[in-house]
Amino acid sequence: MSERTTQESLKSPGLPAIDMNEYGGKKDGERQAMDRRLFMQLLVLDAPAGEDADAIAQALTGRLKEKGIAGVVYADTNAVRGIGLLTWSEDPAHFVTAVRALLNEPGFRNLVERREFAMLGRTYSIGHEPDLEHVLLQRSIDNAMAEDFPWHVWYPLRRTGSFAKLEGQEHGMILREHAAIGMAYGQSGLAHDIRLACHGLDAEDNEFVIGLVGKQLHPLSHLVQTMRKTRQTSEFIAKMGPFFVGRVVGRGAK
Repeated sequence: MSERTTQESLKSPGLPAIDMNEYGGKKDGERQAMDRRLFMQLLVLDAPAGEDADAIAQALTGRLKEKGIAGVVYADTNAVRGIGLLTWSEDPAHFVTAVRALLNEPGFRNLVERREFAMLGRTYSIGHEPDLEHVLLQRSIDNAMAEDFPWHVWYPLRRTGSFAKLEGQEHGMILREHAAIGMAYGQSGLAHDIRLACHGLDAEDNEFVIGLVGKQLHPLSHLVQTMRKTRQTSEFIAKMGPFFVGRVVGRGAK
């Protein structure tokens, strides 16, 4: 029995159908559907005064590898004692078991959480992806782990309620304008993105978490600047940020 059939069988008379699947384009004549996704979490931590933040970041990278935890460790470009930690898993319990246990070890338990920079999101599909499984489970990891991309910029955003009320055709045109710019930067090798939904997962009621990765920092900033001119950003974004600008110190298990 397919995932979709299983979900439809749970529908009760008189209640709306609930479909948890993500959908992609057709493959072998059938539309792709999958009820799996990847969760990614960014934590930003400050080393206590008097302690060497760089040494702690290196030690954290080593422990990720030793414990078999996939992740990226950053030096915070805008805070001299700041450290970023990006981790991921299909099972969100990973963050409150393995990652929490790691950060409670003696070498890291005195790190101070910068709660306003914490970001948690899940991968999602737009509906026409030619390889749905890759988009949901691997693409974001590939971008985060790429050795050629040492610069990462992360930020949350929330759109206005009026965007959700737009008619389908107008909605699609606005999204395509935004997507075309992102594709141009990606195909030029200037910037690649990680897109996560965070509805109900964010303390500030943001809807999406965006990660931009690349070889140099300037193109990532330039992409954000260019996006400001789109109709989506100029008319329908209620809030963006805070922005975390990190340079990769090391990567954990693959």
